[in-house]
Amino acid sequence: MDAAGTGAESGPQDAPVSAVGPDRVQELEAKAAECEDRWRRAMADADNLRKRHAAELRAERAAERARVAAAFLPVIDNLELALSHAGADPTAVVQGVLAIRDQAVQLLAGLGYGRDDESGVPFDPARHEVVAVDDDPHSEPHTVTRVVRPGYGTGAGQLRPTAVTVAKPRE
Repeated sequence: MDAAGTGAESGPQDAPVSAVGPDRVQELEAKAAECEDRWRRAMADADNLRKRHAAELRAERAAERARVAAAFLPVIDNLELALSHAGADPTAVVQGVLAIRDQAVQLLAGLGYGRDDESGVPFDPARHEVVAVDDDPHSEPHTVTRVVRPGYGTGAGQLRPTAVTVAKPRE
């Protein structure tokens, strides 16, 4: 029991400052100042790390944009070449444009966004966007009958879904 008879134990934190001694007070104040200094340094280090990471992220994004844009330059070059031959044989121009389209599709596939343009497959709401319903009696219900606009990518890496017409369910 303590002197007041409450049964509570008293410790050094309950002692008056004058009972601790000036040397101990100075020691504790120095330790508190050291802890505060270490805390401020840690906060400054964390802030510097955040700023450095943000700058590195901006630089990496810019570099990736430049890599993708540079990968598209041959496609633009080939389009310009095809346009310069527009007065020539029309079938050769069409063949050239088809080759350029294939080049662009391959470029997207190389970036992880393969082309999705299959018809005759079961409708999948994760891959397909229905733009029309087809009443074709020769098609299986709920299957893609025509691709209106191809999609690119799969799953979470999908740039856009494939726009399709789907066979109407039979009644």
